[in-house]
Parts: sequence; C-alpha cells; structure tokens
Amino acid sequence: MGRGEFEDRPDIELVAAAQAGNRAAFEALLRRHYDRIHGLAWHLTGSRSDADDVAQDVCCTLVTRLESFRGEAKFTTWLCGVVLNASRDLMRRRRRFGGMVERLAVIAGLARRPDGRDLHDTIWLRSAIAKMKPALRETAALVAGQQLTHAEAGAILGVSEATVSWRMHEIRKALGGSAQ
Repeated sequence: MGRGEFEDRPDIELVAAAQAGNRAAFEALLRRHYDRIHGLAWHLTGSRSDADDVAQDVCCTLVTRLESFRGEAKFTTWLCGVVLNASRDLMRRRRRFGGMVERLAVIAGLARRPDGRDLHDTIWLRSAIAKMKPALRETAALVAGQQLTHAEAGAILGVSEATVSWRMHEIRKALGGSAQ
C-alpha cells in the first residue's frame, strides 16, 4: 500500500487502517490533521513553542490513543479532546514548576528566548482572553478556533450544549461584542 493511496480516504477508513497497524494510514491521518492539532494547541496555550510541545506529545501518543477511538463522534471532535487534554496537562506541569526551570534554562543558555512572532501573537491573544476563566478560554478555542458545534464542544468538555451556549454568550459579553 502506497503513501498516496490513503490521501483521499475518509478519516474513519484511515483510523480503522491505522488501528489495524497500517503505518501509511497513520501517517496520512497525521499529515491531514497536524495543522488542526497545532492550531488548537496554540489557541489553548497562547504560545507557539508550547503548541509545538503539545503537538509533538499528541502525535507521539496518538499511536496508542487511537485504540480508544470508537467512532461515537467525528474523528476531528475526538482529536480536539485529545489536544485539549494534552494542553491541560502541559499547563498543569507549567504551574507546578512555576516557570522557574525555563527561566534558568534561558539564563544558562540551554534554551532560546521567545522570538518576536510569539511576543506579537501572545499579546494579541492574551489581550482578548487573559481575564477569562479557563473554561471560557477552552470553550472559545473549540467553538471559535476549531469551528466545532456547541454539541461537539460540550462532548469534549464534558458539559451540556446549553452550557457551551451560555459560555459563548459570556465570552461575547467579555469581549464587548453582541450578546445576541
């Protein structure tokens, strides 16, 4: 089976083939969805370098995580849940260590300072959502950033569709937009 053979197949077929151990199908899934993985991670973490870390983690663990996909939701919806959990894990680890290790690594010359692109993008992103509770940030990233329906976002977040709708209402109010 060649690499190009899977390019036009629907996700559900690629998942089934990847679950059966087909590496080309798994590679096609990653190629198809990497931008979604990275983009959502960036929205959730607010940093390109953190998004890189989350995307790498998701790609590495997806091999074993695919076994848990049962087709009860669209693959993209399920994948957003995987990215959300990986982002939450990273943020928990960061809070735990308080960023001290990262600052020491920069001082010791073991890590790079953030580049200007991250600074500009982070300022823009944080100015819009910095004061929001994590639940609102996550909801905005899934609904506005990933274009998921309120029902899909609710399934990922473990809340009702009505709760997602209420959160989006609160987000619009907080951003000064129309609440209707």
